[in-house]
Order: sequence, then structure tokens, then C-alpha cells
Amino acid sequence: MRFPFQSRVEAPVFRQPAPCIPPKMQSSELAAQYRAARVGGDFFEFVPVGNDRMVFVLLDIAGQREEALHIAAAVQDTMRSSVPQLFHASDLNESNAITDLVLSLNHTILEAAEGVRCAPGFVGCYNESMGIISYVNAGSVPALMKSEGAITVLEAGGLPLGLFSHATHDAQVCVLGEGSSLLLASRGLLEVKAGGEEYGITRLKESFQQADDANANALCFSVLKHVSEFVEQNKRRKFFGRAGQNGTDGDSLGDNDVTTVALLRSAARTNAASAR
Repeated sequence: MRFPFQSRVEAPVFRQPAPCIPPKMQSSELAAQYRAARVGGDFFEFVPVGNDRMVFVLLDIAGQREEALHIAAAVQDTMRSSVPQLFHASDLNESNAITDLVLSLNHTILEAAEGVRCAPGFVGCYNESMGIISYVNAGSVPALMKSEGAITVLEAGGLPLGLFSHATHDAQVCVLGEGSSLLLASRGLLEVKAGGEEYGITRLKESFQQADDANANALCFSVLKHVSEFVEQNKRRKFFGRAGQNGTDGDSLGDNDVTTVALLRSAARTNAASAR
């Protein structure tokens, strides 16, 4: 029963982002795989522009899952409306366009969250014909590139999104050569714990080095499988080391989302595309 003097509080209405399917490209492969959990909201989106540009984002939005996904839905709206306008010109300066897009996404997160909401993110524009990625790594999102067997870390160039309304980020550029691959992971993946240890960036590099990179889906699956094996191995080691004592101390993939995104540039496909 509600008395007349009691104001009625409307329950918040939360949205969820629409499903995102990685677009097909001429000389490259793109894939994403994730494990949804109870807390936080990993979000990825891919927006193709013209014949040879693909703009993409991976965000790790803090907070309860419903609220995080509501913010992700607003980010998706901004991506789908702004990217075609910012990236359509043939003589585009892609680094400047990425900087402008990141500023817009930052404002979207603050507005949708109605305040501060930490959201580390990787925002990039892949020029397929040139093999160039213009990107902003805002908040140390795990981003690795493998070329001729060597792994390079694409370091952060600024604070996470969703913290300061006037924060700016300068875009950086890398070349994805023929036969090279890019791997993005959510911060939740690095923070997976087992036996008191975090999975961490060193294990992610090892996994990437050893991963099945025959195609983008196989690469994503291989990395997530490696994380699961890390957890299971530490569970067994702990079980035998504690002489049958009960308790796992959080040995699981945790309460956060775990996501991988992979982009592969195939030498064979590149040559075929050039021949056409």
C-alpha cells in the first residue's frame, strides 16, 4: 500500500546494445569471442566505412552489468551515427578522426552514466588497403600485435574514458603487415585469478605467441582456452598442496567479463585482392 504523501519512484529503464557481427573484409579476418559474467560490461563494435575502412572499439565498462550495458548501448548509438560522418572522406586524416571519435565517445559515456564511469577502451580505424591502424588506447587495454613472430605491446596513450569531460587523446599509428595479427583483450582477462595469481600480461603474450592463428576465430578461442587451462591447472595444484582442505579462494574466471578481439591480415588474401 502506498500513502498519498509518498512519492512514487520509477524504476530505471536499462537498454542493451544490439548484437554486433564482425564484418567480412577482402584481405583480412576479424573475430570476437567473450564470456559474459555478473559484473561489468565488455562491449565491442565494428563499423565498416566504404570499401577499405573499418572502425572498431573494445570497452571495459565498470559497474553493475545492467548499468554498464545501458552505457554500452549509448556508445553503440554514437558509433553507428558518428563513424559514417567522420570517416567517409577519401582523403581523410584518420588519426584526427579517431581523436574526434574518442572525444565524442567519452562525452557519451559520461552522459549515459549521469556522472563518472571508468571505461578503459581501445578505439581504432583499420585501413585495409594500406594495412594501417590509427588508434587510441585509453587506459591500458591489453593490445598486442604479432609480426614475423615478434610481439609488440600497443601502449596506452591516455586515461580511461568516462572520467573527465574535456580529456583528449592523441591517436597513434601502427602498420599491420601481411601475415600479421592484432589481439585485443579486456582488462578482466588479465585479472582472472587462480591459486592467488593473476593471469597477467606475460601469460597473455605467451598465449598469443603459441596460439592457433590460422584464422581470427581460432586465435580468439585459443587465447580463451589458455586462460581456462591456467585456472584449472592452478586449481589442481592448490588441491594437492592443501592436503584435501576445502575452499577454492576464488579460483574461477571471476565476476568480470572476459573478451578477446582478433584482426588478421593474410598475405595470400592481400595479394589476391591486389591482383583484382
